Formats: sequence, C-alpha cells, structure tokens
Amino acid sequence: MKTVVQKFGGSSLANIEKIKEIAKKVCLRKSKGNRVVVVVSAMGKTTDGLIKLANSLSSNPREVEMDLLMSAGEQISAALVAIALTEIGCEATGLTGFQAGIHTSDRHTKAKIEDINIGYIEKGLLEDKVVVVAGFQGVAKDGTITTLGRGGLDTS
Repeated sequence: MKTVVQKFGGSSLANIEKIKEIAKKVCLRKSKGNRVVVVVSAMGKTTDGLIKLANSLSSNPREVEMDLLMSAGEQISAALVAIALTEIGCEATGLTGFQAGIHTSDRHTKAKIEDINIGYIEKGLLEDKVVVVAGFQGVAKDGTITTLGRGGLDTS
C-alpha cells in the first residue's frame, strides 16, 4: 500500500467550506487504497494575526512565546481537518508537530528539523486513519515548541 503525503497551505484552509473540500479530496485519495498523511498550515492569515496580537502587547516578545503562539494556528487547522474527515466517514487523527515526532534544534522561530520519530504517524496509519499533522512546528530537546520559520510548512 502506497503512502501519500498531501500538503495544504493557508489559502486552501481559509474557511470551513474549503476545509470540507480538502476533506473530500483527501478521503477520495484514501478510498483508492492509499495511506494518507496530510500536513496543514494555519487558516488564511491566522499567523499574521497572531504576530500582530503579540506585537500589540510587546515591542520585543520573546521568541519562545512567539513559537508557542504561532504554532496554535496549525494545531487548529489539524484538528478541524481531522474533524471534517471523520464527519464524512474517513477516520482521521490530528497531531501536533511534537506528537508527530518532529524534533528540532532549539533556535526559536527558525528551528531546523534534526530528527523525526514517525511512531505516532505509523500508529495512525496502521489503524487505517488519515494522519493530519500540524506543519511548521516541532519540539526542541528542552520540550519547548519551536517553529521552522516562514515557509516551514514546506519543510514539514
């Protein structure tokens, strides 16, 4: 059985109708006998909005908190896509970068992937689920959430 990885950026996830369309496409791919992993970005301009909120509170927010904040958008998308897939009969599980085993350097806001432990992804695939991963993020050795910088979804 072939494993297919599909990536969806922010404009593809801009609203609920688009998320439902993604779910249909992904479910169709799975129905053709593929194991499917989906990597998602934050919806629309979510990350820009989160950065704006942080900058309204501080002229120089710490990068560790910025990573925590900015990773939330992708986590929301992963949950919503998994919910949409399950709703149309395509069992799915959503994972954060940490849960997906993405281990990074400790350079906040510009981390590099150092290792990926695919155990949780494999577990979901073995359970015949679509695995939806929050892109753009991982976890440093100290357990803090990191982000991969702008364009990090593609790296995920």
